[in-house]
Amino acid sequence: MYIKKSFIFLFFLLTTSAIKAQCAMCKAVVEGGNETIAEGVNNGITYLMVFPYILVGVIFYFLYRHKKNLSKTK
Repeated sequence: MYIKKSFIFLFFLLTTSAIKAQCAMCKAVVEGGNETIAEGVNNGITYLMVFPYILVGVIFYFLYRHKKNLSKTK
């Protein structure tokens, strides 16, 4: 159990540095001064941000429906 937690912690520790690097690249593109590129980057971020929320909402909906069906059968 300890090894599994250590592996998960190490995985997240190593992947966060790559995430910060990508943010710096986006910032450099936006600071270039082209307004259409900045708008495209913002739209892309919004587009990518929506899907995790949709996924979590769908998962909670199915869990709610499953628990509701279990309570009806009792």
